[in-house]
Amino acid sequence: MASKDPESEHPSVTLFRQYLRIRTVHPNPDYGTAVAFFEERAHQLGLSCQKVEVTPGYVIPVLTWPGTNPTLSSILLNSHMDVVPVFKEHWSHDPFEAFKDSEGYIYARGTQDMKSVSIQYLEAVRRLKVEGHRFPRTIHMTFVPDEEIGGHKGMELLVQRPEFQALRVGFALDEGLANPTDAFTVFYSERSLWWVRFTSSGRPGHGSRFIEDTAAEKLAFEKQLQSWCQAAGEGVTFEFAQRWMKPRVTPIDDANPWWAAFNRVCKDMNLTLEPEIFPAATDSRYLRAVGIPALGFSPMNRTPVLLHDNDERLHETVFLRGIDIYTHLLSVLASVPALPNEN
Repeated sequence: MASKDPESEHPSVTLFRQYLRIRTVHPNPDYGTAVAFFEERAHQLGLSCQKVEVTPGYVIPVLTWPGTNPTLSSILLNSHMDVVPVFKEHWSHDPFEAFKDSEGYIYARGTQDMKSVSIQYLEAVRRLKVEGHRFPRTIHMTFVPDEEIGGHKGMELLVQRPEFQALRVGFALDEGLANPTDAFTVFYSERSLWWVRFTSSGRPGHGSRFIEDTAAEKLAFEKQLQSWCQAAGEGVTFEFAQRWMKPRVTPIDDANPWWAAFNRVCKDMNLTLEPEIFPAATDSRYLRAVGIPALGFSPMNRTPVLLHDNDERLHETVFLRGIDIYTHLLSVLASVPALPNEN
């Protein structure tokens, strides 16, 4: 047994579950409701909310907490609103109910990827504002669409916009992955995404009949990409549906002041970090491509990796600890002294 929103539930958890119930699921994500949700959060927190429509129907809310020194570059906290499709028949609970069981696990699409991080950003800022903090650097939060299908109508367009350039971002945080061990994974780069589309022309075929020159026959490749097409015969071509040619790496040594600050907070909190290259692709690649150092970090340790999986879930204590971690991180990152290029 578990109640949906018991009076004893932490308000941050209640807010998290409220966001999880917004169906921003492909192929028809409800972005309008999500944008309105963040507008309301901005109003409650006393933050400005700029809405940037990067292409018709794709609006990115940008929430801003101004710093005390506008000459310094800003901190960007990025997350995406969209989530991948579900197969409800394979879930223990409705993937958009945000069911919390008696042990404290919250079941919903987006618990790990990455609605938890969005709310952790907001709640960390809330806590710091309530405590009366002000920092030299401005903090921006962006909530983007389209990440799950390439970000072409989201971050890829946003970084080209004058509204984004006006943010003067110096460093960014974006999504990471859960870690089943005691450690926390932090990502400083990612694989270059290449999606290939093959076209094979020929007669249609069927397994019960031996028809010569079928399209399927031509797709029996054995070697590398070019040789595959050559070996497949005439009428076989390929094109890159997506080909990332701008790999960037965020330095993870103390010569990078952003990494030094990030790493120092984690050491002070006794968090074990495991730096890795992200095994897939995130919107961080668009940020790094325009020269913004970015780290992918979702503070979820002792948690199985269940993004895109059935019964995606997150324990409420892990979620709440993530708010504590971001609270400390933002305090230090937004206080990094002026860098040489900012003088």
